[in-house]
Amino acid sequence: MTFGNDPAKLDRYRAFWSRGDASRPLTGFTLAGWFPMQEFAACLPWQPHRYLEPAMISPADFFVDHLRMLREGETMDDDLIRGALPGQLAFPWLAGMLGCKVRILPSTVVGEEMHFDWDRALAVRLDRSSPWHRKYMEYADALVELAAGRFPVSHSAEIGPTDLHAVLRGHTRSLIDLVDEPEKSAELLARLGEIFREATDDIWRRVPLYHGGYFDAQYSLWAPGRIVRMQEDATAVYSPKLYRRFVQPVDREIARHYESSFIHLHSTSMFLLDAFLEIAEIRCFEVNNDALGPGVPAMVPFFQRIQRACRPLVIKGSFTPDELKLLADRLEARGLFLNVMVQSMAEVEPLRRVLGM
Repeated sequence: MTFGNDPAKLDRYRAFWSRGDASRPLTGFTLAGWFPMQEFAACLPWQPHRYLEPAMISPADFFVDHLRMLREGETMDDDLIRGALPGQLAFPWLAGMLGCKVRILPSTVVGEEMHFDWDRALAVRLDRSSPWHRKYMEYADALVELAAGRFPVSHSAEIGPTDLHAVLRGHTRSLIDLVDEPEKSAELLARLGEIFREATDDIWRRVPLYHGGYFDAQYSLWAPGRIVRMQEDATAVYSPKLYRRFVQPVDREIARHYESSFIHLHSTSMFLLDAFLEIAEIRCFEVNNDALGPGVPAMVPFFQRIQRACRPLVIKGSFTPDELKLLADRLEARGLFLNVMVQSMAEVEPLRRVLGM
């Protein structure tokens, strides 16, 4: 099996989405860390530069490391389907398409705050002639050719409407906007939600289905229906009242266009969990087990709340055997996907035993 991508694994994914009976969670292991930019030799020449330009990205330069990372599936005895996405390290493609500078940091790249005035912010549109859009599509096409059906190719991990608002107007200014300019803020967030959908749809018009389904490569998440990865990291400093007023309608509108929508959350965002759960159109929840967030015991009640709402749940992060056992004991196996990060192959077998694999 090339990259360990046995089509028989898809039955577990189908059961995950339907929350069908399961004797254990859908489980996978990966050696990739939170910031896989360090995994790609093609990024090394960028370090002396302050900003990343599309011309600096040559998709073929990434292929050796894409394939190396995919090959972990040939030695990991797990449930994962493995694939690739343009950049694999969460390039802020969409921010670049909207006219933002892309800043190079030691372990990642980010859209720089632009502090646009309202006229410029409200004038943003998805510019399909921009170098960033063209490079995104070029990279996706190159991965599809490289894959030749051996692995799925997906959209990138795009920042969401509130994150884009923060980049366009500035993080502090974007919060003040909600109070000082509520109508303009609502208009901008709605527009950014539309742009987010348009960019997602653009990639799915070019990328072939994988065994009849869609895929998110960041989480190795195969889905039987149209998939979208939603994100609102900037809401970590929103109140529930502000989220419900300004963002909830935007997230609902995004999610309703995709049968297999899922939202990426951090463990530090659980104070907004009820507001996210109110959006019935969000089919699935993904929560990062952040090192600086609450520990696994403190997170279990939130995970249980998601499961009581009958939503499939993806939990990604590093875990000790005791932490993994706690999750297995306290959570339902049905509709549960444990995406486990390890630093070496030696960590895998003790974790497999905990789960009865």
